[in-house]
Amino acid sequence: MNKIDEKLTANQAIANCLDEETKNDPNLLVVTCDSRGSAGLVPFTNKYPDRTVEMGIAEQNAVTVAAGLAHEGKHPFVFSPAAFLAMRSIEQVKVDVAFNKNNVKLIGISGGNSYTWLGTTHHSLNDVAITRAIPDLEIYQPCDKYQVRALFKYLVKSDKPAYVRIGKRKLDNVYHEDFEFKPGKAKVIRSGKDICLISTGETLYFALQAANNLAKQGIDAEVVDLGSIKPLDTEMLGKLAQEFDQIATVEEHDVINGIGSAVATEVAKYAHAKLTILGFPDEPAIQGTQDEVFHYYGLDAEGIEKSIRKVLNK
Repeated sequence: MNKIDEKLTANQAIANCLDEETKNDPNLLVVTCDSRGSAGLVPFTNKYPDRTVEMGIAEQNAVTVAAGLAHEGKHPFVFSPAAFLAMRSIEQVKVDVAFNKNNVKLIGISGGNSYTWLGTTHHSLNDVAITRAIPDLEIYQPCDKYQVRALFKYLVKSDKPAYVRIGKRKLDNVYHEDFEFKPGKAKVIRSGKDICLISTGETLYFALQAANNLAKQGIDAEVVDLGSIKPLDTEMLGKLAQEFDQIATVEEHDVINGIGSAVATEVAKYAHAKLTILGFPDEPAIQGTQDEVFHYYGLDAEGIEKSIRKVLNK
């Protein structure tokens, strides 16, 4: 049993949820693509071999098989590295899953900058851009173990196709045990008045750290969690666009067509707030440790803080 304040990877948090929910959902299945180890699912697959479908390194087939299982009443969760699940199998995601509204949950593991040293073939810095363009496909990116658990409980009950993007590092806890997840709802985790920082996933904690550091310098930054990327909380974004003169998005994704672009679409309707998009530039990412790469691109707390001071001319 994990301690309440213990930091977990998203994989560990999901594995715990799977073990709990499998007892309650006789139709829940796990579909893997030679990804049991990297997804942290070996204990689960050993415990529930009859609930596991191993497809090997064949993401297209895995998604199509999962769609067929869903069509027959099963509830499959497909686990594969995000770089392959969101790109190699995108036609199957579009046609077999989303278009046919098959209840398949796609879990893109090691998303974003997770596979740093493996290079651009394994980097997943445009998966949100690709999946966000597919109708009838929900997209989520949780920030800590509490949000993972609440999101997973929703996914088990939901009959809608979804893509979930997770990383591989241990997540600092942003929320608490009583967190409740609501699709299509953003959440203010720190109130402020000078600028609004909108983030999701692993970079949300960095944004929160930056906001706390900025507060010591007299800059009051609001921080908003956009863990539900699609459906998007257009109501809250509209209010933020009217309330703030400056908004900045922070994401572990290419600056093109990620959450920054999603927010920009809403902010543009009001022609009031100026938007700054912080993310990976539109080029192949460098290799290094995750901390080194985040620092290089200014996406750690220090880099975000520096960018915000520049935006505010302070």
